[in-house]
Amino acid sequence: MRYVMCYAAAVKTAERDAYSRAAAQAARVFRDHGALRVVECWGDAVPEGKLTSFPRAVRAENDETVVLGWQEWPDREAQRRGVQAAMQDPRMADAGAMPFDGKRLIHAGFETLLDMQDATHG
Repeated sequence: MRYVMCYAAAVKTAERDAYSRAAAQAARVFRDHGALRVVECWGDAVPEGKLTSFPRAVRAENDETVVLGWQEWPDREAQRRGVQAAMQDPRMADAGAMPFDGKRLIHAGFETLLDMQDATHG
């Protein structure tokens, strides 16, 4: 069963290009170590909620944008092995530090419950 790792963080809006470069380098490494798909999203319509919201979850400041990403893996064991190998890959150090506060990064792993895709609807 496919396994998905999701994450969200707050990135200084002015650091969008730096984040994009570092994320692209990291994505190549994760793909080389078994990730089937890596997606990075830059917040566009991310409202501040009164009780819960993405900005509140990552404690986004006024000069920050929420990013959301996920990695799709064949299964949980492949994810565990792949991430472990990726973290030891020298290219991760070459990617440089990600331009966000890692203490405010949220992440979690999920088993796929439903994956519906209809090619006729884009």
